[in-house]
Formats: sequence, C-alpha cells, structure tokens
Amino acid sequence: MTELILALDVPEKDEALALVRPLTGSVRWVKLGLQLFTRHGPEIVNAFADLGFKVFLDLKLHDIPNTVGSAVKSLRGRPCSLLTVHTLGGPEMLKRAVGEARDALPAATVLGVTVLTSMDAAQLAAIGVPLAPADEVRLLAAMGAGAGLRGFVCSPLELPLLRRELGALPAFAAAAPLLVTPGIRAADAPADDQNRTLTPAQAAAAGATHIVVGRPVLKAADPAAAALAIQDELRAAGGADAGDAAG
Repeated sequence: MTELILALDVPEKDEALALVRPLTGSVRWVKLGLQLFTRHGPEIVNAFADLGFKVFLDLKLHDIPNTVGSAVKSLRGRPCSLLTVHTLGGPEMLKRAVGEARDALPAATVLGVTVLTSMDAAQLAAIGVPLAPADEVRLLAAMGAGAGLRGFVCSPLELPLLRRELGALPAFAAAAPLLVTPGIRAADAPADDQNRTLTPAQAAAAGATHIVVGRPVLKAADPAAAALAIQDELRAAGGADAGDAAG
C-alpha cells in the first residue's frame, strides 16, 4: 500500500515543525534532507520522531566505502526508518553501508538512489553515462540488490520496470522491495526541476510503496489540506492505507 512522505525541504527546524504539527496523526512520514541536517545536525531526526513521525533521512551518502560506513555508524541510535545512499558509489560502498546499518540502525532500511529525478538523457550524457535513464536505473538497481539493498529511490517512470525485474530476483522472494518515488506532481501542476514525473494515483498504480511530495504541499495555501487531498487520491487509486502501508 502506498504511503505519503512529506518532504520538509525548508531551511529552519521551527518552520518545519510548524508545518507538520497540524498533520500529526494524518501523515505518518516526513523526509529530512541535507538542508535541515547540515543546519541542525543529527538531533533533527529526534525532533520529528518525538512527534510520532517516521523519519526518512535523505542524505544520499556517496563517498569511499570507509567514509560512508563511518557516516552510517555515526547515526547509531537515531530514530530513522529510511536512509539513502547513492548507488553510484558502487557495490563495496553499498555493502559497507548495509553492514553498518544492520548494527547501528537495525530498524532502518537503506535505500539506494538510482538516477535523480532531475536528470534526463541529456544530463546523463553530460556526465559520461551513455545509457538512457531507464537502462541506467535497471543497472544500478540490480547492482544494489546484489550488494544487499532492499529498497530503492527511483522516478515514477521506472516503477513498473523495477517492480517487475527486482521481483524476479531471489533476494526479494520473501519480501518485495521498497520503491520510494519523488517526482510526484498533480496533472496540471508545474514540474519545477523534476524531469520525470507522474501523479500520485499513477505512481501508486505503478507500484510505489511510498511517494515523496514537497513543494506541492509546502507551497499550498493550506498545506494540511493539500497533504490530505494527496492521501485521498492514493486511497481512490487503491494505493493508500495510513495504518497498513509498506515500511
């Protein structure tokens, strides 16, 4: 079942807390990214977990294996449920991240970021990647699964591909992968800097376990109403159940 993750891409903790307090009890998940984490430090995770939210810590760690492993280890005991690393870091880095998380963050799932939703074929070519976005996502996800990842961040356009291909791997025989999807926009909304988008209902139908939504809620005249409308859309698509979603 698909759940909404509210992306708190704002600069200040007080602003973020003010945005989510009216949503306590109706939205289960918040995403904390580099902006809040670098400004306020790891304690920011506790501030939102203490309000009852599940925390998606979106740091997109990408460095040599030892550095990434040490960074994961430094998060020991922080109440986060999802943590991101870049699959472009390679299999050894991913194995180190998964291994350290098993000890330091046993309740968390490490997600592999495949191709950023702001990237298209032209931008991939500019950094020397000749593959189309979907083919690069396929390659990175298969590599990440082999390194022990059990969930991925991908654009909504790659959801059917990953749901089909990862589901055929022995690693996911017991439990399907988590597929977390940013790049969600209403049909009539501007894409901003996202290049590969779907609506909430389309992403749910394509197999997302979680969708990440930021600006369409945060910029709304009534953020609480906007968040609830997205959840209503997920339910109408058969994809949302606030009490029984993946993760």
